[in-house]
Amino acid sequence: MKAYKVNVNGNVYEITIEVIDKADIKQPTAAPAPAAAPAPAAAPAGAQTISAPMPGTILKVNVSNGQAIKKGDVLMILEAMKMENEILAPNDGTVSSVNVAQGASVEAGTVLCSLN
Repeated sequence: MKAYKVNVNGNVYEITIEVIDKADIKQPTAAPAPAAAPAPAAAPAGAQTISAPMPGTILKVNVSNGQAIKKGDVLMILEAMKMENEILAPNDGTVSSVNVAQGASVEAGTVLCSLN
């Protein structure tokens, strides 16, 4: 151990520092790999998928399975970079599956829902 006096803004502190050999230093171990996310449900045959245009958080889901929708209807609201982005229906149809829930974090390209 070595003792030192340190002056910080006019205040004098006495500290002790332990001297160690390099051989005593432990190398950090690699963190375990995170668990893989579950695979999203496959879209029904012939269904059109709606994907997230950017990473963000789903603030609101406005549709449910089997619901009829019109072109331009707001399917869900995606918050990205502190902005609310409306995910719109590209055409008329029926919601065949909703793959995300309110509060879910999504990456760009994540399938949000599918339409027939």
